Amino acid sequence: MTRRSSDLQRSVQYLKGVGPRRAEKLARLGVRTARDLLYHVPHRYEDATTVAGISTLRPGDDATIIGRVVSKGVIPTRRRLRIFHAVLKDDSGLIECAWPGQPWLDNSIRKGDLLLASGTVGFYHGRQMRPREHTLLASASDEETGAGVVFPVYRATEGLSHRQIRGIVESNLDDLLTEVTEAEIFGPDWLKAVGLMRLPEALERLHRPQALAQVGPAVQRLAYEELFFLQLLHARARYQYRSREEGLALDAPAELTGRFLESLPYSLTDAQKRVWREIRADMENRSRMYRLLQGDVGCGKTVVAAAAMVRAVDCGRQAVMMAPTELLAEQHQRTLTDLLEPVGLGPVLLTGSVTGQRREDVLERARSGRAPVIVGTHALIQDGVAFGAPGLVVIDEQHRFGVEQRRALRDAGGAADTLVMSATPIPRSLALAVYGDLDLSVIDELPPGRRSVITGVRGPGDRAAAFEFLRAQMAEGRQGYVVYPLIDESDAIEAAAATDAVQELSQLFPEFHLDLLHGRMSGADKEQIMRRFLTGETRLLVATTVIEVGIDVPNATVMLIEHAERFGLAQLHQLRGRVGRGGDQSYCVAFYSGDAPPERLRAFASTNDGFEIAREDLRLRGQGNLFGAEQHGLPALRFADLERDYELLEHAREKARAMVAADPDLASTRHRPFARVLQERYADQAALYAVG
Repeated sequence: MTRRSSDLQRSVQYLKGVGPRRAEKLARLGVRTARDLLYHVPHRYEDATTVAGISTLRPGDDATIIGRVVSKGVIPTRRRLRIFHAVLKDDSGLIECAWPGQPWLDNSIRKGDLLLASGTVGFYHGRQMRPREHTLLASASDEETGAGVVFPVYRATEGLSHRQIRGIVESNLDDLLTEVTEAEIFGPDWLKAVGLMRLPEALERLHRPQALAQVGPAVQRLAYEELFFLQLLHARARYQYRSREEGLALDAPAELTGRFLESLPYSLTDAQKRVWREIRADMENRSRMYRLLQGDVGCGKTVVAAAAMVRAVDCGRQAVMMAPTELLAEQHQRTLTDLLEPVGLGPVLLTGSVTGQRREDVLERARSGRAPVIVGTHALIQDGVAFGAPGLVVIDEQHRFGVEQRRALRDAGGAADTLVMSATPIPRSLALAVYGDLDLSVIDELPPGRRSVITGVRGPGDRAAAFEFLRAQMAEGRQGYVVYPLIDESDAIEAAAATDAVQELSQLFPEFHLDLLHGRMSGADKEQIMRRFLTGETRLLVATTVIEVGIDVPNATVMLIEHAERFGLAQLHQLRGRVGRGGDQSYCVAFYSGDAPPERLRAFASTNDGFEIAREDLRLRGQGNLFGAEQHGLPALRFADLERDYELLEHAREKARAMVAADPDLASTRHRPFARVLQERYADQAALYAVG
C-alpha cells in the first residue's frame, strides 16, 4: 500500500542505512526527516562526460580525470616518507596517482573504486599525477557505472562522508519517490502553465541526473514550490490583516487634499503621482490598506505620506506616524508642520521626552480626536495612549521596530489603513519575497534638479588631501562626517578605531568642535550628540554606522568613509545618503586598504541610484546574506534564486493570492493539501505571521 505523504515527516533514522547515530550526524546538515533527505541539495555534480580521457593528457596539463583503481599500495622512501599510490584506468588508458605523506588513504581507497582526481599531469615512465583533491564516486561494491553518468557530491559532516550520504540517498530514493508521487499537489495544467515537471521527476533528476543539463529544470521545479508556499504565507497574512475587522472607506470629498497638493511649491514627479494614485485607491476601498512605500533617499516619500495623512483628515479621521527614534520623530514633525501649514494642520508630537502637562494635553487631544495628525515614537503604543478616530497609521523604517511594536500600533489604529515607509531600496524580487504580505509602491525617480553626491574611491595615500578638502568645507561653514567600521580594535582585522580617530582628528582640526557617535552609547547620549550636530554646534561627527539611517542635516556636505571595503554596498549607499540633503554640492570619499579597491567599491562610485546599488549588492553578495529570512521569520530559500526565478515568483504570488481570495481557510477538498503542507513544513512561520 502506498504511504500517506505525511509519512515523509518520519524521522530519517528509520530509513535504510541510517539509525540513531547517523541520524544525529545528518541533523547537523539539516536532515531530520525523510522529506529533508529528499530535498537535500547536492553541493555539486561531477560529470564523467566532461573530464579528460587519460590517453589525451599531456605533461603540464591541469586536468580532472575519472578512473577505476586497478592497483594501489603504500611505498616507503629513504627519507621515511610514505607515499600512497594508485593506478587509475578509464576506457582510454592508465595513469599513476601519488599522494605523498598520506598512507592512510590505503584504508579508504580500494581496488575497483571509481575515483575522480584533479591535479597537474607529469610524465615519468608513463603518465603521473599528484592530485590536489580527489573524490570517491563509487566503491568497488557498487553497481558498474557507465560513461555519461553525473555523480552528485553532497556536503559531508564529521563522521559522515559525502559518499556515505550519497549511499543513504541512493538506498532510499526509489521508495521515497514512490511516496512523493502522492505528495504532488500542483495539477498538470498548473505545472504546464509555468513549464515545470512533476515533483517525483524533479527529485529523481536532482539526485540521479543522467546529464548535467537535467539538473537546472529540476531545481526550477523545486524553486517554484518553495516560492509558492512563501507567497501563500504572505497571502494568508495579508488576508488576515485586511479581514480582521472591516476597514474604512476614506472616500469623502478631497477638499483639504486638493488644497494641500496645490500648495506645494513644486510638481510631484511621475513616480510620486503613480504611487499617490495607488495609495489613494487603497484608502478609498473598504478593505484595510497594508502597503509598503519604498524609495531612495530624497525621492519624496514624506510628501506622498503627507498627502495620505491629509486624505485621512479630509474624511474626519486622524493620521498617526511612528518613527524609530526621537530625533527622527522630531524631524518628521518639523517637515510635516511646514508641509501642512497651508491647510491649517499642526502635527502634535508624542515621545518619551514629552512629559508633564504637555504630555497630558497631547494625550487628551489624541483621545478626543482634536489632534488630527500625531507624530511620535514607540511612546504612541504605551498604556494610556488612545486615538479618537484613527484613519491612517504610517510606520517609518518598519524594520527598526520589533514585531510586537508594529502589531501594537496597528491594533491601536483599529480599522485604520497602514502605510509602511522604507528608505532602503531593495530589488523588487527581494521585496516580494520579504514583504509579500504588503502591497508594494515604489518611487523610482528623484525630483529634477537634485544634485548627485560626487563619489570617489581612494587608497590610503590620498587621505591627507581628502582631509584638507574637508577642512576647506568646514572653513566655509559646512559640516562633515568621518565614518569608521569599528569602535575599538578588538577585531583581528586591522581597522582604524573611531575612539583613536577622535584624538587624531582633534589634533588635525583644533579649530572645529568634534563629537564621537557609536553604537555602544546610550540612546540618550546618541540623541544629545546628534542634536548638537543638527544645530551646527558640532562641525565634524566621527561615527560608526549608527548614522546610516538618521536625521537630515542639510549643512553636511562631506562624508569620508574609512576602510570602506568592510562595509556592504547597500550600507555604503545608506551612509552616502546622509550628505546631499541641502542645496550645496556634496561629496563622499570611500577609502580602501590594500593595493586595489574591491569590485563593490567601484560599483558604489559608479552610481547614485539606490535600486541599481541594491541589484548589484544582490549579485555580489547573493541572496543568502541579503534575504534575512530568519530576521523576518520567513522560510529559507534553498532552490530559488530571486533574480533568476523572478517570473516564477510573480506567478506564485498571483496564484497564492487568488487561492486565498477564493478559499481563505484552504478548507476545500482542492486546497486541503496546501493547508497540510503549511502545517507540516511551515507551522512556525505561520504562527509568526499571525502576530505581524
